[in-house]
Amino acid sequence: GELVSALRSDDPVEVLGVNNRVELANLEDIKRGRIRERLMLNGVTISDPTSVMIDEGVTIGQDTMILPNTMLLGNTAIGSGCEIGPGSVVRDSAIGDDCKITSSAVEEAVMESSVDIGPFSHLRPGAYLESGVHIGNYVEVKESRFEAGAVMGHFGYIGDASIGSNANVGAGTVTCNYDGKDKHRCVVGKDAFVGCDTMLVAPVTLGAGAVTGAGAVVTKDVPPAGLVVGVPAKMLPR
Repeated sequence: GELVSALRSDDPVEVLGVNNRVELANLEDIKRGRIRERLMLNGVTISDPTSVMIDEGVTIGQDTMILPNTMLLGNTAIGSGCEIGPGSVVRDSAIGDDCKITSSAVEEAVMESSVDIGPFSHLRPGAYLESGVHIGNYVEVKESRFEAGAVMGHFGYIGDASIGSNANVGAGTVTCNYDGKDKHRCVVGKDAFVGCDTMLVAPVTLGAGAVTGAGAVVTKDVPPAGLVVGVPAKMLPR
């Protein structure tokens, strides 16, 4: 026969067996409870802890508040003084200090300090928001960079684009980045003002300080400080 010896464990949970999905769920609940407890003891506020799911690889700074029904997944890093939730999902993303994510999804994205998004917005992979950016409700951003202070307060889609510092992107703006075969980029210069319901048909560039009228369909580059209106958009004097 073989020699049999006992293994002493200081934690009885470590030797619990998993024979069905009920037992698996119970052990997962214990593990996640320990993660939440560790974070709270290190200065993170978690409202309604049992409704919050946080993976082992997540780091959170002090004085950040996690609101109910929020999921923090993968290799996510969140700074201090943030407010995440309620009902937010953040996966494999880097969130700076003093950020706010309200009822929104953030995946494989970067938010620098003092950025706020939501409710009901979606940062998809490749989204990068510099400090002081504001993204309001029902906005989707993919493979795009918003430079410091840029604003998009209401519903729209920004994909494969660069938005300059302090630019204002109006409600209903869409970057038409896919021509049915290839994707193309849009560039919006600093201090530009993109009117509501503007369609930016990529590839296209709006120069610094350029303005588009409401409902414009922009198919050609606009020079710095230029004004375009109409379908298709045409230059007007300023």
